[in-house]
Amino acid sequence: MTTSRDLEALANYHCRCGENPLWDDRRKVLYWTDIPAGRLFRYDAASGAHEQFYDGGQVGGFTLQDDGALLLFGENQVRLLRPDGSEAVMADDVDDGMTRFNDVIADPAGRVYAGTMGKTRESGGLFRMDTDGRFTCLFRGTGVSNGVAFTPGREQFYWTDSTNRRIYRFRYDQQTGELSDRRLWLELSPEQKTPDGMTVDRDGGVWSARWDGFGVFRYTPEGELVEKIELPVAKVSSVIFGGDDLDELYITTAGGDEAAETPDGTLYRLKVGVRGLGEFRSRVAVP
Repeated sequence: MTTSRDLEALANYHCRCGENPLWDDRRKVLYWTDIPAGRLFRYDAASGAHEQFYDGGQVGGFTLQDDGALLLFGENQVRLLRPDGSEAVMADDVDDGMTRFNDVIADPAGRVYAGTMGKTRESGGLFRMDTDGRFTCLFRGTGVSNGVAFTPGREQFYWTDSTNRRIYRFRYDQQTGELSDRRLWLELSPEQKTPDGMTVDRDGGVWSARWDGFGVFRYTPEGELVEKIELPVAKVSSVIFGGDDLDELYITTAGGDEAAETPDGTLYRLKVGVRGLGEFRSRVAVP
């Protein structure tokens, strides 16, 4: 069940909390963030070059807009980062119960599902930002909302409740954006550590990063564990498929410290035997 694969260490910016890896299929670039430092990075898959290109407020998650801009979900605020580097505030003071957003995903219609970190154990939850910019609170009940993903047929939606170490599955309505029929899909014990970011492959397999778990865990759609990919870093934060054939797994990690030369906070990549699903772009109207 535990496997050893050839990991490539692509870039070590000593990220305190490297997160939200996002593959740009048009530019063949992988983006990721260091949440508490407010830094954004990109890795060019063709050249192997990488750089920090943004330094601002905390970014708990982001999506790619259709025009190449980035929609940044930060500390109770959403900002637009245009390709020329200019910014605009898209939404402010979204919810008094949050400290910041955490882990987001766009759907086929261009809406964005955005989790939050709550000020209390129960005040975090999941919001939907519609293409007109309006927010809807879908539910609360966690301190840390985390990894989200769609099933291959776009009929169901996964959501990770890190506080309670659970992953739920919902029925998803693409026409309305509504989530319903919430069911517990996976529950972990304290010894199994904390589920974090996630992604889904074309076969419906779920790849879940494990905070303090030294790995990425792959499950069948029925919730059966079939593989663990070991990493040399404890705080494995998120995963996404990338590459020309979407058969490369990019993995972010956390716990980095510039004063210590350790692998914590490194971006990794490895070739896997399955293909992932391309991510959708947000299409939120700019005021």
